Formats: sequence, structure tokens, C-alpha cells
Amino acid sequence: MNTDVATQIIALESAALERWGKGDPSGFLELTDPEVAYFDPFTEQRLDGLCALTDLYEGLRGQVLADRFELLNPRVQAAGAAAVLTFNYVSHTAGKEDRWNCTEVYRRTDEGVWKIIQTHWSLTAAVKA
Repeated sequence: MNTDVATQIIALESAALERWGKGDPSGFLELTDPEVAYFDPFTEQRLDGLCALTDLYEGLRGQVLADRFELLNPRVQAAGAAAVLTFNYVSHTAGKEDRWNCTEVYRRTDEGVWKIIQTHWSLTAAVKA
């Protein structure tokens, strides 16, 4: 793993999550490539493109709040101009805890800026044997 790339990607994601927890999805929208593909458990199908993602996120503006969050077990796998970030996310709001798994695929633009080209969020529901 390229430590510099990992540090940069994790910092970008953490900053966007900070804003997200304050009801501001713009941090993620600013990081997102126009050709993004997006999945989460509350959408029936994949969303294609920044316009579709913006429509979704604007409907959530001010509604998603977290007192604090944890970005756990982040791992960045870099290959040239692409990097895959996987992590577990835990948000804490008014005594309630929500757990998620996330995969973000970033692409470095010709200008050297990292942009998200694919996002997949899923609720953590580990099966206990």
C-alpha cells in the first residue's frame, strides 16, 4: 500500500463524513466524479452519475446527523490512478448506534485530484453462529 495515497484518501473520506454527520452532503458531492456509480440499501437500483446522486443527497440535506462517528479498519488498495477504500463506519446519535460497511473507488484525475467513481454502502448485519 502506498502510505501517502492511503493517508490522502482516508483524510478526504473523513472530512466528507464530518460534514455528512452535520447534515451537509456537499463534502461527498465535491469528491464525486460526474460518472459515479452508487449503491446503498435504500435505493432500489444503482444510481448513475453525479446528477442522480445529487438529487438523492439533496433530499437528505439536514436530515442525516451524527453526534460522532468512527471510521474503523480503513484499508486502501492503490493501483496506479485508482484506489479502493474499504472501511467499517459507526455513527452515534442520541444514544443510537448505526453500523455500516463501505467501499469507495477513487480515481486520480489528470490534475492529480482524487474523485470517487464508485460507492457501495451496506448495513452491517453479521450473522452470529
